[in-house]
Amino acid sequence: MRFAICNETFQDRDFAGQCRAAAAAGYTGLEIAPFTLSDDPVGLSAAVLRDHRAAALDAGLEVVGLHWLLARTEGYHLTTPDDGVRAATLDYARRLADLCHAQGGALMVWGSPQQRSLEDGWDYPDAFARAADLLRAAAEHCAPLGITIAVEPLGTVETNFLTTAAETIRLLECIGHPNCRLHLDVKAMSSEPVSAGPGRSPGRREIDDNIAGIIRHSAAHLAHYHANDPNLSGPGMGEVDHGPAARALRDIHYGGWVSVEVFRYDPGPDEIARRSFDYLRRVYA
Repeated sequence: MRFAICNETFQDRDFAGQCRAAAAAGYTGLEIAPFTLSDDPVGLSAAVLRDHRAAALDAGLEVVGLHWLLARTEGYHLTTPDDGVRAATLDYARRLADLCHAQGGALMVWGSPQQRSLEDGWDYPDAFARAADLLRAAAEHCAPLGITIAVEPLGTVETNFLTTAAETIRLLECIGHPNCRLHLDVKAMSSEPVSAGPGRSPGRREIDDNIAGIIRHSAAHLAHYHANDPNLSGPGMGEVDHGPAARALRDIHYGGWVSVEVFRYDPGPDEIARRSFDYLRRVYA
Protein backbone atom coordinates (compact mmCIF):
# COMPACT_ATOMS: atom_id res chain seq x y z
CA MET A 1 0.00 0.00 0.00
CA ARG A 2 1.10 3.53 -0.80
CA PHE A 3 0.46 6.57 1.37
CA ALA A 4 -0.96 9.89 0.19
CA ILE A 5 -2.45 12.98 1.79
CA CYS A 6 -5.15 15.39 0.63
CA ASN A 7 -3.76 18.77 -0.33
CA GLU A 8 -6.35 20.86 1.54
CA THR A 9 -4.49 19.86 4.70
CA PHE A 10 -1.93 22.50 3.65
CA GLN A 11 -4.24 25.30 2.51
CA ASP A 12 -1.99 27.85 4.20
CA ARG A 13 0.57 27.60 1.34
CA ASP A 14 0.74 27.52 -2.44
CA PHE A 15 0.59 24.31 -4.47
CA ALA A 16 4.35 23.85 -4.64
CA GLY A 17 4.51 24.38 -0.89
CA GLN A 18 1.80 21.79 -0.39
CA CYS A 19 3.84 19.30 -2.39
CA ARG A 20 6.99 20.00 -0.40
CA ALA A 21 5.14 19.65 2.90
CA ALA A 22 3.56 16.34 1.91
CA ALA A 23 6.89 14.93 0.78
CA ALA A 24 8.65 16.17 3.91
CA ALA A 25 6.16 14.23 6.05
CA GLY A 26 6.94 11.03 4.12
CA TYR A 27 4.06 10.73 1.65
CA THR A 28 4.57 9.71 -1.96
CA GLY A 29 1.13 10.75 -3.24
CA LEU A 30 -0.98 13.91 -3.22
CA GLU A 31 -4.76 13.98 -3.62
CA ILE A 32 -6.23 17.29 -4.78
CA ALA A 33 -9.46 19.10 -3.96
CA PRO A 34 -10.23 21.22 -7.05
CA PHE A 35 -11.50 24.19 -5.02
CA THR A 36 -8.00 24.61 -3.53
CA LEU A 37 -6.58 25.33 -6.98
CA SER A 38 -8.88 28.13 -8.07
CA ASP A 39 -12.41 29.49 -7.84
CA ASP A 40 -12.71 28.08 -11.38
CA PRO A 41 -10.46 25.01 -11.41
CA VAL A 42 -11.68 23.71 -14.77
CA GLY A 43 -10.74 27.07 -16.27
CA LEU A 44 -7.07 26.79 -15.33
CA SER A 45 -4.71 27.02 -18.27
CA ALA A 46 -2.70 24.10 -19.58
CA ALA A 47 0.45 25.93 -18.51
CA VAL A 48 -0.71 26.21 -14.89
CA LEU A 49 -1.65 22.53 -14.81
CA ARG A 50 1.77 21.59 -16.22
CA ASP A 51 3.38 23.66 -13.46
CA HIS A 52 1.33 21.81 -10.85
CA ARG A 53 2.34 18.45 -12.24
CA ALA A 54 5.98 19.53 -12.36
CA ALA A 55 5.81 20.76 -8.74
CA ALA A 56 4.53 17.38 -7.61
CA LEU A 57 7.19 15.51 -9.57
CA ASP A 58 9.94 17.81 -8.28
CA ALA A 59 8.84 16.94 -4.73
CA GLY A 60 8.89 13.23 -5.54
CA LEU A 61 5.11 12.91 -5.44
CA GLU A 62 2.56 11.22 -7.65
CA VAL A 63 -0.74 13.04 -8.15
CA VAL A 64 -3.32 10.48 -7.04
CA GLY A 65 -6.29 12.36 -8.44
CA LEU A 66 -9.16 14.55 -7.28
CA HIS A 67 -11.73 14.48 -4.50
CA TRP A 68 -14.39 16.89 -3.12
CA LEU A 69 -15.37 17.21 -6.77
CA LEU A 70 -18.42 19.44 -6.33
CA ALA A 71 -17.39 21.26 -3.16
CA ARG A 72 -17.91 25.03 -3.30
CA THR A 73 -19.79 24.87 -6.58
CA GLU A 74 -23.34 25.78 -7.53
CA GLY A 75 -25.76 24.37 -10.05
CA TYR A 76 -24.62 20.73 -9.98
CA HIS A 77 -26.43 17.66 -8.62
CA LEU A 78 -26.25 13.90 -9.18
CA THR A 79 -29.83 12.77 -8.58
CA THR A 80 -32.00 15.81 -9.40
CA PRO A 81 -34.91 15.35 -11.80
CA ASP A 82 -33.84 18.62 -13.47
CA ASP A 83 -32.38 17.53 -16.82
CA GLY A 84 -30.49 20.80 -17.27
CA VAL A 85 -28.74 20.55 -13.90
CA ARG A 86 -27.76 16.94 -14.54
CA ALA A 87 -26.41 17.87 -17.98
CA ALA A 88 -24.34 20.65 -16.41
CA THR A 89 -23.08 18.23 -13.75
CA LEU A 90 -21.99 15.71 -16.37
CA ASP A 91 -20.22 18.42 -18.35
CA TYR A 92 -18.42 19.60 -15.21
CA ALA A 93 -17.41 16.03 -14.34
CA ARG A 94 -15.93 15.60 -17.82
CA ARG A 95 -13.96 18.83 -17.46
CA LEU A 96 -12.72 17.72 -14.05
CA ALA A 97 -11.55 14.47 -15.64
CA ASP A 98 -9.58 16.47 -18.20
CA LEU A 99 -8.05 18.49 -15.35
CA CYS A 100 -7.22 15.32 -13.44
CA HIS A 101 -5.56 13.81 -16.50
CA ALA A 102 -3.54 16.97 -17.17
CA GLN A 103 -2.13 16.83 -13.64
CA GLY A 104 -1.24 13.16 -13.95
CA GLY A 105 -4.04 11.80 -11.75
CA ALA A 106 -5.95 8.57 -12.26
CA LEU A 107 -8.76 8.79 -9.66
CA MET A 108 -11.78 11.00 -9.01
CA VAL A 109 -13.49 10.42 -5.65
CA TRP A 110 -17.19 11.25 -6.00
CA GLY A 111 -18.44 12.18 -2.55
CA SER A 112 -20.22 15.57 -2.56
CA PRO A 113 -23.12 14.71 -0.23
CA GLN A 114 -25.01 17.96 -0.63
CA GLN A 115 -25.10 17.54 -4.41
CA ARG A 116 -26.61 14.05 -4.34
CA SER A 117 -29.16 13.99 -1.49
CA LEU A 118 -32.77 13.37 -2.44
CA GLU A 119 -35.33 16.06 -1.67
CA ASP A 120 -38.84 15.43 -0.35
CA GLY A 121 -41.05 13.94 -3.03
CA TRP A 122 -38.27 12.49 -5.17
CA ASP A 123 -38.76 8.82 -6.03
CA TYR A 124 -35.74 6.76 -4.91
CA PRO A 125 -35.68 4.27 -7.83
CA ASP A 126 -35.89 7.14 -10.32
CA ALA A 127 -33.12 9.05 -8.54
CA PHE A 128 -31.01 5.88 -8.40
CA ALA A 129 -31.42 5.43 -12.17
CA ARG A 130 -30.55 9.07 -12.84
CA ALA A 131 -27.38 8.76 -10.79
CA ALA A 132 -26.41 5.57 -12.61
CA ASP A 133 -26.93 7.14 -16.01
CA LEU A 134 -24.87 10.24 -15.16
CA LEU A 135 -21.99 8.31 -13.62
CA ARG A 136 -21.94 5.82 -16.49
CA ALA A 137 -21.63 8.66 -18.98
CA ALA A 138 -18.89 10.28 -16.89
CA ALA A 139 -17.02 6.96 -16.71
CA GLU A 140 -17.18 6.63 -20.49
CA HIS A 141 -15.37 9.97 -20.76
CA CYS A 142 -12.85 8.92 -18.10
CA ALA A 143 -11.98 5.55 -19.62
CA PRO A 144 -9.70 6.70 -22.47
CA LEU A 145 -7.98 9.07 -20.01
CA GLY A 146 -7.15 6.18 -17.69
CA ILE A 147 -9.23 7.69 -14.88
CA THR A 148 -11.46 5.78 -12.48
CA ILE A 149 -14.40 7.39 -10.71
CA ALA A 150 -14.50 6.11 -7.12
CA VAL A 151 -17.98 6.58 -5.65
CA GLU A 152 -17.95 7.28 -1.92
CA PRO A 153 -20.60 6.12 0.59
CA LEU A 154 -21.14 8.73 3.30
CA GLY A 155 -22.97 8.70 6.63
CA THR A 156 -26.60 9.60 7.16
CA VAL A 157 -25.63 12.84 8.94
CA GLU A 158 -24.27 14.04 5.58
CA THR A 159 -26.65 12.61 2.99
CA ASN A 160 -29.64 10.33 2.41
CA PHE A 161 -28.26 8.72 -0.76
CA LEU A 162 -25.44 6.14 -0.85
CA THR A 163 -25.03 5.87 2.90
CA THR A 164 -23.54 2.35 2.96
CA ALA A 165 -21.01 0.42 0.94
CA ALA A 166 -23.70 -2.14 0.04
CA GLU A 167 -26.01 0.52 -1.41
CA THR A 168 -23.12 1.99 -3.38
CA ILE A 169 -22.13 -1.41 -4.74
CA ARG A 170 -25.70 -1.88 -5.98
CA LEU A 171 -25.33 1.39 -7.87
CA LEU A 172 -21.97 0.32 -9.32
CA GLU A 173 -23.48 -2.96 -10.49
CA CYS A 174 -26.27 -1.00 -12.18
CA ILE A 175 -23.73 1.31 -13.84
CA GLY A 176 -21.74 -1.66 -15.07
CA HIS A 177 -18.64 0.26 -16.17
CA PRO A 178 -15.09 -0.76 -15.16
CA ASN A 179 -14.07 2.88 -14.69
CA CYS A 180 -16.68 3.42 -11.99
CA ARG A 181 -15.74 1.70 -8.74
CA LEU A 182 -15.91 2.08 -4.95
CA HIS A 183 -14.20 4.39 -2.51
CA LEU A 184 -14.19 3.60 1.23
CA ASP A 185 -13.63 6.12 4.02
CA VAL A 186 -12.99 5.13 7.65
CA LYS A 187 -15.02 8.03 9.07
CA ALA A 188 -18.00 7.09 6.91
CA MET A 189 -17.69 3.35 7.57
CA SER A 190 -17.72 4.08 11.31
CA SER A 191 -21.33 5.23 10.94
CA GLU A 192 -22.58 2.12 9.13
CA PRO A 193 -25.12 0.03 11.07
CA VAL A 194 -23.67 -2.61 13.40
CA SER A 195 -25.75 -5.34 14.99
CA ALA A 196 -24.84 -5.59 18.68
CA GLY A 197 -27.82 -7.58 19.95
CA PRO A 198 -31.14 -6.50 21.48
CA GLY A 199 -30.93 -3.42 23.67
CA ARG A 200 -27.19 -2.92 23.11
CA SER A 201 -25.25 -0.22 21.36
CA PRO A 202 -22.14 -1.45 19.55
CA GLY A 203 -18.80 -0.89 21.25
CA ARG A 204 -15.72 0.51 19.59
CA ARG A 205 -14.27 -2.96 18.93
CA GLU A 206 -17.47 -4.07 17.20
CA ILE A 207 -17.45 -0.94 15.03
CA ASP A 208 -13.80 -1.42 14.09
CA ASP A 209 -14.42 -5.09 13.23
CA ASN A 210 -17.45 -4.05 11.16
CA ILE A 211 -15.22 -1.70 9.15
CA ALA A 212 -12.95 -4.65 8.39
CA GLY A 213 -15.97 -6.69 7.32
CA ILE A 214 -17.12 -3.93 4.96
CA ILE A 215 -13.68 -3.88 3.36
CA ARG A 216 -13.65 -7.64 2.84
CA HIS A 217 -17.18 -7.66 1.43
CA SER A 218 -16.27 -4.81 -0.95
CA ALA A 219 -13.00 -6.29 -2.19
CA ALA A 220 -14.06 -6.80 -5.80
CA HIS A 221 -15.14 -3.16 -6.15
CA LEU A 222 -12.58 -1.22 -4.11
CA ALA A 223 -10.50 1.40 -5.94
CA HIS A 224 -9.47 3.87 -3.24
CA TYR A 225 -9.38 4.35 0.53
CA HIS A 226 -9.33 7.27 2.97
CA ALA A 227 -7.83 6.88 6.44
CA ASN A 228 -9.28 9.28 9.01
CA ASP A 229 -11.39 9.28 12.17
CA PRO A 230 -14.96 10.27 13.11
CA ASN A 231 -13.44 13.06 15.23
CA LEU A 232 -12.51 14.65 11.85
CA SER A 233 -8.77 14.30 12.44
CA GLY A 234 -6.14 11.97 11.07
CA PRO A 235 -5.71 8.22 11.52
CA GLY A 236 -4.51 7.33 14.99
CA MET A 237 -5.70 10.67 16.36
CA GLY A 238 -9.09 9.43 17.54
CA GLU A 239 -10.87 6.36 18.85
CA VAL A 240 -10.70 4.15 15.75
CA ASP A 241 -8.23 1.28 15.89
CA HIS A 242 -7.22 0.98 12.23
CA GLY A 243 -5.59 -2.40 12.85
CA PRO A 244 -8.58 -4.53 11.77
CA ALA A 245 -9.10 -2.39 8.66
CA ALA A 246 -5.43 -2.59 7.74
CA ARG A 247 -5.46 -6.38 8.14
CA ALA A 248 -8.54 -6.58 5.94
CA LEU A 249 -6.85 -4.52 3.22
CA ARG A 250 -3.84 -6.82 3.32
CA ASP A 251 -6.09 -9.88 3.24
CA ILE A 252 -7.81 -8.69 0.05
CA HIS A 253 -4.41 -7.77 -1.45
CA TYR A 254 -5.33 -4.10 -1.81
CA GLY A 255 -2.48 -2.39 -3.62
CA GLY A 256 -3.88 1.11 -3.97
CA TRP A 257 -3.45 4.32 -2.04
CA VAL A 258 -4.22 4.87 1.62
CA SER A 259 -4.90 8.59 1.63
CA VAL A 260 -5.15 10.80 4.72
CA GLU A 261 -8.18 13.10 4.71
CA VAL A 262 -8.82 15.40 7.67
CA PHE A 263 -11.41 18.06 8.40
CA ARG A 264 -9.87 19.57 11.56
CA TYR A 265 -6.54 21.30 11.17
CA ASP A 266 -5.29 21.48 14.74
CA PRO A 267 -2.61 20.90 16.01
CA GLY A 268 -1.44 22.29 12.66
CA PRO A 269 -1.08 20.78 9.18
CA ASP A 270 2.53 19.68 9.43
CA GLU A 271 1.99 17.98 12.79
CA ILE A 272 -1.18 16.27 11.53
CA ALA A 273 0.64 15.07 8.41
CA ARG A 274 3.61 13.75 10.37
CA ARG A 275 1.59 11.98 13.05
CA SER A 276 -0.79 10.49 10.50
CA PHE A 277 2.08 9.19 8.37
CA ASP A 278 3.81 7.63 11.36
CA TYR A 279 0.58 5.86 12.26
CA LEU A 280 0.01 4.64 8.69
CA ARG A 281 3.54 3.29 8.54
CA ARG A 282 3.06 1.39 11.82
CA VAL A 283 -0.41 0.00 11.10
CA TYR A 284 -0.95 -0.20 7.34
CA ALA A 285 2.51 -0.93 5.96
